[in-house]
Amino acid sequence: MKIGILVTGHPPDELREQFGAYDAMFRTLLDGNGFEFDSFAVVDNQFPDSADQADGWIITGSRHGAYEDHTWIPPLEDLIREIWTNGQPLIGVCFGHQIIAQALGGKVEKFSGGWAIGRTDYDYDGQTATLNAWHQDQVVELPEGAKVTGSNAFCRNAMVAYGDTIWTVQAHPEYGDGFIKGLMETRGKGVVPDALMQAAANRLPAKDDNPKIAQLMAEFLKKERA
Repeated sequence: MKIGILVTGHPPDELREQFGAYDAMFRTLLDGNGFEFDSFAVVDNQFPDSADQADGWIITGSRHGAYEDHTWIPPLEDLIREIWTNGQPLIGVCFGHQIIAQALGGKVEKFSGGWAIGRTDYDYDGQTATLNAWHQDQVVELPEGAKVTGSNAFCRNAMVAYGDTIWTVQAHPEYGDGFIKGLMETRGKGVVPDALMQAAANRLPAKDDNPKIAQLMAEFLKKERA
């Protein structure tokens, strides 16, 4: 099964050599599932010819806002709608979660409640899922027919399903402790409140559920659909 990764951002240069680009993180996260991957740097206006170039799709995170004026945002939204119309599986993470909601009629904005960073607990399917977060933007209005599958008090639309072909998550199952620490150093200082970063740093040694969510993502992509 070929999975197309739509890369919507680049990690800080200081972190890329150690941790790789965002598409590499997803290749590692989903390793062992028999997937073939192809990456498209849509943030640099490198798009597939059509949604048919892959069997399923993943949209990565980004430092950009879904509501910002970038030349690559409208064609990405068009591609999302094409994937949705085709009934192909699509997973969105962080920015991917947000741009999918926006493309299908929802609303994304800079959340007045501030940032979520580091280890964060979500109520998912009656259980607690712990993942690394790094965001201020949130999906504040869902498209018609979208269903919330995971949330917490800070982010009520943290995981969302659209029928049985699209699933999105606000947090980052592809981020490990080291990358979060690196983001604090390179993108957090002077932007994220110091007290919030300290609290996140104190929680980093805690267990995360990246493997569980990775399995869920793989099963979702490979799921038989009518």
